[in-house]
Amino acid sequence: MLPLFFRFLALFPLPLLYPWGFGVYVVGFFVLRWRRDQVEHDIAVSLPDLTPVERRRVVRQSYRRVGDLVMEMIWGFGANADALLRRVAFENPDLVDRYVTAGQSVVLLTPHYCNWEWLYLAGGARFGIPIDTVYQPHRLKSLDRYLVAARSRFGGRPIPRKEFVYELLKSAGAGPRAYSLIADQTPKRNERKHWTRFLGRETAFYVGADQIARYLDAPVVYVSMKRVRRGFYSVRLDVLAEPPYDAGGHEEIMERFARRAEQAALESPADFLWLQKRWKYPRPAGE
Repeated sequence: MLPLFFRFLALFPLPLLYPWGFGVYVVGFFVLRWRRDQVEHDIAVSLPDLTPVERRRVVRQSYRRVGDLVMEMIWGFGANADALLRRVAFENPDLVDRYVTAGQSVVLLTPHYCNWEWLYLAGGARFGIPIDTVYQPHRLKSLDRYLVAARSRFGGRPIPRKEFVYELLKSAGAGPRAYSLIADQTPKRNERKHWTRFLGRETAFYVGADQIARYLDAPVVYVSMKRVRRGFYSVRLDVLAEPPYDAGGHEEIMERFARRAEQAALESPADFLWLQKRWKYPRPAGE
């Protein structure tokens, strides 16, 4: 039923969907108070220079933009390539074009910031190469099938986390492609990780992007997204690292990514996804 409802909503123009997003905001923020205590605590610790009034404003804006984000995602899952590219403008797409022309695959890294779903869809529509991305399958099978189909429309290939290494090995050498990772998620306790200071706290990052880049001998590009106005975004691509890689420089890529993601979150805190449980456990002694 839920996928059918999403398909129905996607038929409407985006301005008519934003009131539904306001409803998501009201229910999540005022009624359910979904993760309110966590978000307020994380923002207070991460943005200590803001006044209490300013922090409360960031909290509300972040929930409000999540409401918009939900509706933009649903609309984007039904939009055509031209409609998406009118709303997501790439400032320097030639950066990826040069790598593709040279026959190189590329690793694209971005955080949960602005509208990462549109970023993935618009990237597939703009660059015209296969874009593999890691995702965590949804427990509701019908919803998972809907999301995979929607994200695959412009050459994207969402790959379940547990299958990604196998698919990476299988596709290596099959021509240039992009590997897209939302790289600010928290590794499990027993997984290898890179620890660094991020938004005022000891924070763990996956090291998979670093490993993929070294395995493929591929450049790593940070994809930054900025809100121009409601429903419109600009995207800039910047090189984080290029081969040849120093054999002893492991995890430097993730450190560079963390610094860029932190800069973005400080520049526009309300566009950062504070609702995710970013700090799930403290840094163990000795790590």
